[in-house]
Amino acid sequence: MYYDDDADLHKLDGKSVAIIGYGSQGHAHALNLKDSGVDVVVGLRAGSASVEKAQSHGLRVLEPADAASEGDIVMLLAPDELHGQIWEGGLRDGIAAGNMLMFGHGFSIHYQQIVPPPDVDVALVAPKGPGHLVRRQYQEGSGVPGLVAVHQDPSGDALGIALAYAKGIGCTRGGVIETTFKDETETDLFGEQAVLCGGVTELVRAGYETLVDAGYDPRLAYFECLHELKLIVDLMYEKGIAGMRYSISNTAEYGDLTRGKRVIGPESRAAMKQLLSEIQSGDFAREWIAENRAGQENFKRMRAEQASHQIEIVGRELRAQMDWIDTDFHE
Repeated sequence: MYYDDDADLHKLDGKSVAIIGYGSQGHAHALNLKDSGVDVVVGLRAGSASVEKAQSHGLRVLEPADAASEGDIVMLLAPDELHGQIWEGGLRDGIAAGNMLMFGHGFSIHYQQIVPPPDVDVALVAPKGPGHLVRRQYQEGSGVPGLVAVHQDPSGDALGIALAYAKGIGCTRGGVIETTFKDETETDLFGEQAVLCGGVTELVRAGYETLVDAGYDPRLAYFECLHELKLIVDLMYEKGIAGMRYSISNTAEYGDLTRGKRVIGPESRAAMKQLLSEIQSGDFAREWIAENRAGQENFKRMRAEQASHQIEIVGRELRAQMDWIDTDFHE
C-alpha cells in the first residue's frame, strides 16, 4: 500500500496533465488535480455538452488531440467503448516520446484496443469509487482508495509519476495498492458482473418479484428488497460482514446464516466461475466490442426494458417523497 508520504506531488511540477473526458471520473480527476496545484487541460470534442461545464469550473478545454499534444501526461477517462475511436481519431498523434499515457481502467490496454508506442510510459490510476465520491472526499480532506499499475516504463519513473497523480486526486490519502493492468481489468469486470451490478440488481429484482407475485404491496417489497439494501451495505462498508451481523437483530442474523446459501448456492457459484472464465479468455471483451461496432442495438434495448420494470416505477414514486436523497452526482 502506498500513502501520501510515499508519493511526491512535485514530480508533476512543470508538467501539464490532459484529462480526456469530463464525465463522472473526468470531472473529479481534473478538479482535484487543479486544486492540488497541477496544470490541467481538458480534452473534449467540439459540441460536447461537457464543454461549458468544464469551462464554468475554471478549466481550459481543447479538442482531445490538441489537449494530448499539450499534455505531458494524458489520462484517458472517456467510456471504454470510445477509446479505440478516440485513439485513432487523433489522440495517438498527440502522444510524444517521453510522455505518459494513463488510464482509469485497464480494459483498452489489456484487450489491445489501444497499443501505445514503446517510447511512452503507460500507467493506470483507478480510484475504487465513483467520480462524485472521489471529488467529495477530496474536498472533505479524505480520499477514495485506489489502484496503480505500470504497463510500460521507458522513463524508469512511471510508478513515481503515477503515484504523484494518485496523490493529486486524493487516492494516497485512502491508500493505493499496486497491481497489474491484467488483474485490475479482470477483477473489476468480475466484480461488476457477478456482485456489484449484475448480481445485486438481479437479486433485488428477484426478491421484489417474489413478494409482489405473492400478493404483497409493491411499496413494501421495494423497501424490503431495495431501499434497505443501502443500510446493510453501509454496515458492511464500515464494519465488514461480521460487524454488520453484530448490528442487526438475532432473527435477521439467524436467517442470514441459515438461508443465504440457499439463494447463492452451488449454481450461483458455478455461474460466477463461468463469468470469470469468459473475462479471462477475452470472450466478454470480444462480445462488448462487437456490440459497440454494431451500434449497441441489443444494449440499448435491454437498457430500455430494464428501465420500465415495475420496481423502477414504484421506486421513482417513493423516492420523490424522500427529499433527503441527493440524486445529483455531478457538480
